[in-house]
Amino acid sequence: MSTEKTRYHHGHLAESLLEAVDEIASQFGIEAVTLRACAKRVGVSPSSAFRHYVDKRALLTAFATRALNQLVDAMEGAKQQVQHHGGNAFHAVGLAYVAFAIAKPAFFRAMWREETIYAQDGDYLAATRKLAQCIQGGFAQTLRDEDPDAFSAQELLAWSSVHGLASLLVDGPLAKGKSRDELLEAASGMIQALDIALDQPV
Repeated sequence: MSTEKTRYHHGHLAESLLEAVDEIASQFGIEAVTLRACAKRVGVSPSSAFRHYVDKRALLTAFATRALNQLVDAMEGAKQQVQHHGGNAFHAVGLAYVAFAIAKPAFFRAMWREETIYAQDGDYLAATRKLAQCIQGGFAQTLRDEDPDAFSAQELLAWSSVHGLASLLVDGPLAKGKSRDELLEAASGMIQALDIALDQPV
């Protein structure tokens, strides 16, 4: 019988290891993540961790995949909230994008770090397509969309603006000395300005 002292539920070690990635990357940076460090944090032997992820790159691929899927879920969830309770759908979806980055900076940073992952992994590619479809579909169906299979200028402007804002609020000078609520308030004002710009007639 195993005497390993674990902090995960039986059968959920793969998920617990991804949570450990989040904790270590948030504290020390993604470079500090190793399978052995994650196994130690979860409370299992390295050999147990290697049964789920063959190496660090595989672990970070799963982490990046989860990040992409969670971001899409956050955007679509914000859109559904507006559908049920009213409000500005674009503003809600854009703010959800930024809120995800602020709440989960390690996930946000990991999404496009292709030098650290298996970028041709099937699950990762599926997650990137899922996000692309969400953006191409009128930024989670909040903008006019004439071609759901291509990025429009408006969709790219919305995505680049919101992603750039999230980056500034997570790692840039705008983040210094501000609380989460202050960052979200600043983001809300900027997304409102973007919403006005996107609605301007050509």
